[in-house]
Amino acid sequence: MTWFDTYTHRAYAEAVMVGLLAGVVGVQVVLRRLAFHAMATTHATFPGVVLASILGIDIYLGGTAFGVLLSVAVLALTRRPGRTASGAIGVVLAAGFALGAVLVAAGPASDRKLSAFLVGSIVTIDSHDLVVTAAVGTVILALLAVFGRELGFAAFDHDGMRAAGHPALGLDLLLLLIVQAVVVVLTPAVGVMLTLALLVAPAATARLWTDSLRRTGVLAGLLGVGSAVTGLELSRHYDVAAGATIALVAAAGFVVSLLVSPRHGALGRLLDRRPETATAPA
Repeated sequence: MTWFDTYTHRAYAEAVMVGLLAGVVGVQVVLRRLAFHAMATTHATFPGVVLASILGIDIYLGGTAFGVLLSVAVLALTRRPGRTASGAIGVVLAAGFALGAVLVAAGPASDRKLSAFLVGSIVTIDSHDLVVTAAVGTVILALLAVFGRELGFAAFDHDGMRAAGHPALGLDLLLLLIVQAVVVVLTPAVGVMLTLALLVAPAATARLWTDSLRRTGVLAGLLGVGSAVTGLELSRHYDVAAGATIALVAAAGFVVSLLVSPRHGALGRLLDRRPETATAPA
């Protein structure tokens, strides 16, 4: 009997991996202001996952295949003259989610459980899910280690990166595919509706505490793991939905940091604005 033979151990192992992966990748999402794109990706991946489950194939393959097409389509639409990124992504957001809902409704009665993909079910994670998460996470972290400098450059000065001779189109597509892969991996654990919280909140929280890109990545990964594990523990203790609890913990961490972080928090700004006490000359 191994440590992963119980569903509790598998759930905690998955929570650690998806929390770390979402936190680290979320830094790029926050820096590049891709939260709206990430939301569109989560919604538009839904039909790929649903269709794969109905056809009896691996949901990761279905979500990934649909996601690759989605990423290429969004990138092409946003680069056309006279088109805005928000408009293109908004269309994908609505159409993708609507298609997923239609597939769920049109599927066999036994497939109506597919609506569980909306909010996830980390307590039903199996060994296959753990292997996929570990493999995808290793590849993504390796890509970020290799291309992290270029991606960081693009986040702060996209035009400068292009002028410096870096392949802007290739790096943009790489980042979109990385975000898509993370969304697909997170879907069984926290669902398509709640993935955005775990992807954005830890990174946004980390940015409130440090301006260093390297420290932001490390802190975001730790916050992602802490949010996922704490949310899972609270859900077990109070018998509530795990995915929703994880998202609430991540959001709560951001709200608290927004109030108390020393440099960017509301409390820190309030203290900085206190009038200095005038001292009378001797």
